[in-house]
Amino acid sequence: MKQSTTSNATRGRKSAATSNSPSKNQHKTGGRPTSTSGSRPTGAGGSRQTGAGEKGSPRGNTSSSDRSRKTSAAEKGASHQGSFEGESHLEKFFLDQLQDIYYAEQKILQSLPKMQEAATTEELKDAFEDHLHQTQRHVKRLEKVFETLGKRAEGKKCEAIEGISREAESIISETEEGTLTRDAALIIAAQKVEHYEIATYGGLVQLAITMQLHDAADLLDKTLVEEEDTDARLTEIAENEINLRAEHEGNQYSWNQGASGEEREGAGEEEEEDVDEESPATR
Repeated sequence: MKQSTTSNATRGRKSAATSNSPSKNQHKTGGRPTSTSGSRPTGAGGSRQTGAGEKGSPRGNTSSSDRSRKTSAAEKGASHQGSFEGESHLEKFFLDQLQDIYYAEQKILQSLPKMQEAATTEELKDAFEDHLHQTQRHVKRLEKVFETLGKRAEGKKCEAIEGISREAESIISETEEGTLTRDAALIIAAQKVEHYEIATYGGLVQLAITMQLHDAADLLDKTLVEEEDTDARLTEIAENEINLRAEHEGNQYSWNQGASGEEREGAGEEEEEDVDEESPATR
């Protein structure tokens, strides 16, 4: 009876060892031994759990832990270019200003055709038309910026651009059609828009760099350069032609209308006397 019991126990251990040992094919392919049921149970999150036959395999548990740590690190790294959860005050302000300028660009797209139509000179009309095409690109760039942040592109009403747009409309209604004075006034209105955009984009570029949003910073900086170029172009048009020609429109300046010829000559003589009375030390 003792021999029979020992023999049965020995056979049981051999059977268990045989069933728990991996096959030769598994060693060759690097595959993991399957459980008795042929499937692995999964946890609530869908992650794999080791079965009873894999209880002594620390390698499997370590690999799963490593994957979790890598995933967590990747998510943290992606948070710079991913969607913001609004946890940072700076992030909230950055997004607020993006929405502000996105609304402003949409408003400018509505205003530029009116300003182009109202302009007198072809040079200014061409400048407005070129900036209209630029503004369309600016809108698309902003949408790409929102995309890099994982946010939907949407605007927030910009009171500043609303006021500047109303001022441009009043300039058109208050100036005479076909005059250079209207062009001079339109240039000032357009440059108010440019200066607002330059201030906004300049600030956004620096904030993006601070938050390590380098893709967003590059996109915003391209628009900033184009806004500065447009502002410089408008200044050149005004100084080289528009202002000088507008000076000759209408009557003489009001501060000269009340002065007679003798008074103007007398004022000129007084200026000459002041120059003659300068001391040698001053000279």
